[in-house]
Amino acid sequence: MATEPLVTKFDPKGGVSIATLAYDYPAGYRIPEHAHGSDQLIYAICGVMEVAAGEGLWLIPPHFALWIPAGTRHAIRMPGAVSMRTLYVRPGIGKLAAKCAVIHVRPLLRELIVEAVRVGQLRARHRLHCALRDLIVFHLARASPVPTFLTLPKDPRALAVAQRLVADQAHNPSLDSLCDGAGASVRTIERVFRSEVGTDFATWRRQARLMKAVELLAAGGSVKQAAFATGYRQPSAFVEMFRRTFAATPKAWATALAGNRPKA
Repeated sequence: MATEPLVTKFDPKGGVSIATLAYDYPAGYRIPEHAHGSDQLIYAICGVMEVAAGEGLWLIPPHFALWIPAGTRHAIRMPGAVSMRTLYVRPGIGKLAAKCAVIHVRPLLRELIVEAVRVGQLRARHRLHCALRDLIVFHLARASPVPTFLTLPKDPRALAVAQRLVADQAHNPSLDSLCDGAGASVRTIERVFRSEVGTDFATWRRQARLMKAVELLAAGGSVKQAAFATGYRQPSAFVEMFRRTFAATPKAWATALAGNRPKA
């Protein structure tokens, strides 16, 4: 099957190690599937992005970024308004991840990204540009990965189960009902999830809940709203799930996020 050519207009040109782009998108905007010839760091200084790449689905709230290696086809959806800052990194610079990964953008890394975007292009023969590039690469290599990622199964029945759950988490449908709707047995769906996703369905459901909760909290929703929207009857159970993952309660995480809204 033919594939679309790489989008290369944003990639670093000769003599440039990192190129940048700053762009604001309205709520509901979608960037169709594409790929770049350079490695890419997608970072939203404001707003939440949903990125699909192959069988993967990532949710990226503020304070987090998605690393996408060169040649990886991906599409982006903006659930709300997004102010995006993107770095296009010439492949081979530093020992950076070979797979997509969500990373935690700490304050220093954020300021380095913002400064690189202000400069526009980091040139390989400019001493200060090289220093900024090296700092960015150093902090990207050390950044902590964040579990806001879902692997989607390829099997059409299991994929139907996954998509229905993501679309209707608030009603917390049982696995039995999801399997009935997909025309498959629970045993079959569990087997497919283990073989294609690498985890059991219950663990996958918790990850889907976490992604939805992050989206709602980052948009200003309350802890109770996030709990009920992800199918929890008791907010306390939701709080414990969130705390185990992020080492902070949803309220503390959301408060820190709101208190550090970027101004750039």
